[in-house]
Amino acid sequence: MKLKIMAPFLAILILAVAAGVAFSLHAAAPQNNTQTVTYPSGDEAVSGYLAMPSGAGKHPALIAIHEYWGLNDQVKEEARKFAAQGYVVLAVDLYRGKVATTPDEAHELMRGVPDDRGIRDLEAAFTYLANRPDVNANKIGSVGWCMGGGYSIKLAVDQAKLAACIVNYGPLPTDPANIAKIQAPVLGNFGADDRGITPDSVHAFEAAMKAAGKSADIKIYDGAGHAFENPNNKDGYRPTATDDAWKRMVAFLKKTLQ
Repeated sequence: MKLKIMAPFLAILILAVAAGVAFSLHAAAPQNNTQTVTYPSGDEAVSGYLAMPSGAGKHPALIAIHEYWGLNDQVKEEARKFAAQGYVVLAVDLYRGKVATTPDEAHELMRGVPDDRGIRDLEAAFTYLANRPDVNANKIGSVGWCMGGGYSIKLAVDQAKLAACIVNYGPLPTDPANIAKIQAPVLGNFGADDRGITPDSVHAFEAAMKAAGKSADIKIYDGAGHAFENPNNKDGYRPTATDDAWKRMVAFLKKTLQ
């Protein structure tokens, strides 16, 4: 299913140039209980980075979706952080093992992902998690950043059983028919200075969600631009806003998935 999503990616790419794949400034999360897993997506076998919480029993789960750089160390670190909060986290790899190190590479990789294949991969990730014996299939959510934030909300449109959706400065749907399909509560974190995902577009999405009777908790951070949560974004990283966004995500997931 291919969705029409407003995606002014050119401005996003310009603003995200500094958000590379260097060493993360975040406190490191434990690296134990992680592995690479393979699962089917259509006729293909795709892989992802799985981070698991401690303790036995069924856990809520998250699909983590990378920025346009690909499944790099920073995204894996985010997966481990969420796992430490009690979630089985599958960080998907929409680029089939490729990771960009320059904006040009990232742009080319992003352009090479057909929208329908991206959604198919996310649905495959949902099915993989739902079939795991350590996952509560009724408590699966999604979280994404930049391009991945756009795919997080696309999955909420496509998958009625998604229990929670987090969008971090990702492009948002505008079609009322797509808005109507969203069943999951949505949390969004955006930057007031983002010239790609503008405050006007965020407000329009929030109003459309409210008009449709949907749940949307949206915050726009003053003084923050695109990719403000990425510590590798040397000029654009905003630690205070990032800490607040993290607390909002933790509280939102505790309310919706635990």
